[in-house]
Amino acid sequence: MPYDLGSTARLTAHCTEPDGRPATAATALCTVTLPDGSTTTPAATETAPGEYQADFLTSVPGRHTVRWVFTGPAHAYTDVLDVQDAATASVLSLADARAHLNLVSTRDDDEVRFWNATATRGVEALIGPVAPRPVTEDHHFGLAMVLVLRQVPALEVVSLTPLLDNGTVYDAAALSLDGRTGAVYRKDGGIFHGPQLITYRAGRTVIGQHVTAAARIILDHLWRTQRGSRGGLAGGGDDYSTDPVPGYGYAIPNRALQLLQPDLLPPGVA
Repeated sequence: MPYDLGSTARLTAHCTEPDGRPATAATALCTVTLPDGSTTTPAATETAPGEYQADFLTSVPGRHTVRWVFTGPAHAYTDVLDVQDAATASVLSLADARAHLNLVSTRDDDEVRFWNATATRGVEALIGPVAPRPVTEDHHFGLAMVLVLRQVPALEVVSLTPLLDNGTVYDAAALSLDGRTGAVYRKDGGIFHGPQLITYRAGRTVIGQHVTAAARIILDHLWRTQRGSRGGLAGGGDDYSTDPVPGYGYAIPNRALQLLQPDLLPPGVA
């Protein structure tokens, strides 16, 4: 499961003899390679014969590689861990997701959070960002009357920064934004000179109940792949059986797609 940025990941590994028996190693080294290529070596300790752990404080989002190397006996193990961006937010809160799945215990919270985030990705693939977030994009062009942001709905343009040393700087207050389409114009009707690095905020300040309802349906649909359906998906007898949604297969139930219909992104926008 992904770790939250700033949390401590407890890394574990086992050292074994060639025949598979647990072994206490003469040395144990844990190396974490961060997404930027830098490395760190959190202290490794033996918690039981042949069982080792190291605590790693996450500091950057992205995929990390974990490499365990033991000597005496020689043994090695490679794993990965993912750290999610602090700006990432699900459509549903953990409490709402747990309640919709009729879970009283918090035992499965990590798994619920994983599928809740996956359900959010399904919603946002159809209608664009839901929770407000900062976005930074490179736009490579020469001259343009209008710039089109790639993630909509957009809330505000924060800044335009030229990518060339002699590029033109534009004041965000002098720009007009059509949040629904992502179109950005100069209020004076002038032309943009590129290329530009554009920073803006995308998402929704108010999330409609049809969006949260669709997220609940997708969450329950995906949760059943782990727990089994109440009526049995096999044979199509279950109420959640569905024809594949074009471009999304069986991950998005048709009922969720129908709820999101008013907000669907136009073709070619993702």
